[in-house]
Amino acid sequence: MTKIAFIYPGQGSQTVGMGASFLEDPVSASFFTKADEVLSIKLADMMNEGPQEHLTLTYHAQPALLTVSSMITERFSRLGIKPDYTAGHSLGEYSALVASGVMTFEQAVETVHKRGLFMNEAVPAGEGTMAAILGMDAVELEKVTNEVTDSHGVVQLANLNCPGQIVISGTNAGIEQACIVAKERGAKRAIPLDVSGPFHSELMRPASQNLAKVLSSLALEDAAVPVISNVNAESETAAAQIQDLLIRQMYSPVRWEQSVREMIDLGVTVFVEIGPGKVLSGLVKKIDRSVKTVPVFDLESFEKAVEELAK
Repeated sequence: MTKIAFIYPGQGSQTVGMGASFLEDPVSASFFTKADEVLSIKLADMMNEGPQEHLTLTYHAQPALLTVSSMITERFSRLGIKPDYTAGHSLGEYSALVASGVMTFEQAVETVHKRGLFMNEAVPAGEGTMAAILGMDAVELEKVTNEVTDSHGVVQLANLNCPGQIVISGTNAGIEQACIVAKERGAKRAIPLDVSGPFHSELMRPASQNLAKVLSSLALEDAAVPVISNVNAESETAAAQIQDLLIRQMYSPVRWEQSVREMIDLGVTVFVEIGPGKVLSGLVKKIDRSVKTVPVFDLESFEKAVEELAK
């Protein structure tokens, strides 16, 4: 029997106009209204009109992406289409938690806004960054990052995305040196990323401590649909464990390849990517070409997905 996973993208997928094609429906439009009310900022205007550079700020991008992903998930739910598992890439894990009933949308949108502020405050702008390393396996790359951390400053594996694509995170000096050493040891490419901080590295521990206080104030529910955690790539349902993993997620690597393989081992054959872009669909295909990917980012792709899933 076919099993379905709903998967949710993280930062970098945001774009002005995302979700706009759903807004003629009053229930869908209410997600934009609720986000504005909860956050007391004009997030909906930013999402609809831009400018892109404002939308891309981490404390705007995170609630904006969660709003669109949650809105589309609700449309599926209304039609009786529900997943067997959920997962999200970094920020996307919060969209998965809303879909699985661990958090309400209102709880999640406020939490990720604060998460973005904490991440922004943890490391002063310009003092930390990330880079994508292509064509090197995790074991060899971790040897590089450990050596460089000892000599140039913190750098570590941050996103294990798919075979041959790993993102590293750390201080500017650490990342620069790690890129040089990785290429010397056989990496095909080392690409600096245009990001505002060293996410999923030890430098985010101060942010994780602030996030812990926010999460402890929420009444989280056990998951109605199992969530695959970024931190351990395992199926989780217990609210207390999920809360602990969300805190650790801030400074731990996103084990995306392992998470996808776990879902496939659990019987998932269809991955529905819910939110702007097709980044995760591409990663899933690089991990296992035999599974089906269904990206859903506007009303047209939603309607196609409904037809596809009805089969």
